[in-house]
Amino acid sequence: MSERLKEFKAYRQRMNEKILGCGHLGLRRFFNLDSKAYEDGALDGRTKELLGLVASTVLRCNDCIDYHLIQCVRLGFSDAELHDALNVALVVGGSIVIPHLRHAFDTMEQLRAMLEASERIEL
Repeated sequence: MSERLKEFKAYRQRMNEKILGCGHLGLRRFFNLDSKAYEDGALDGRTKELLGLVASTVLRCNDCIDYHLIQCVRLGFSDAELHDALNVALVVGGSIVIPHLRHAFDTMEQLRAMLEASERIEL
């Protein structure tokens, strides 16, 4: 796993534990709501992860982009499918999204290298 993705994973896990450990009911409920939103429903969870990637890109959240790209690659999306989704994000978000597309492509490259090295992709 690339150093950047290792750091992202460790930081995310550490801070999520702190947030959830603080005992605030509203914070805990939101985290649960977020997790439940990506479960199968009228739309399957796989499609919802792709929607999450597009929304994260439009909102310009690199941490969110990384999270959803990890999920999307784990779920078997091809580069062509991810490129198509990121194109939608660019059309919706405009040129201000371009730096985040660069970030997404860098993350995709790192994830594909992990797959080629037979590394397990998890979050």
